[in-house]
Amino acid sequence: MWLLVMFDLPVVEKEDRVAATRFRTFLLDEGFHMAQYSVYYRLLSGKDAASTMEKKIEQKIPQRGSVHILSVTDKQYENMRTFEGKRRENTKKPEQLILF
Repeated sequence: MWLLVMFDLPVVEKEDRVAATRFRTFLLDEGFHMAQYSVYYRLLSGKDAASTMEKKIEQKIPQRGSVHILSVTDKQYENMRTFEGKRRENTKKPEQLILF
């Protein structure tokens, strides 16, 4: 299960910039990767883990701005098309964890 966090946070006032930076830093500390400046993603083990992470994120959302959290399956994520300029990039697939 993939969790995407997309946000539009105000950064005009100093306190807003600090809050936005704290939120981005929190996401990075929680293992998210930046797709774009205000779009972050992370692979989780399933719906329960995604639900738990959503609750953690909700506690860290700044007072002002807009935050969207979207859960997608591996198959849905694989169907994403990514372009760098006009050149199409391959969708990044995580390495599978193998337990013996």
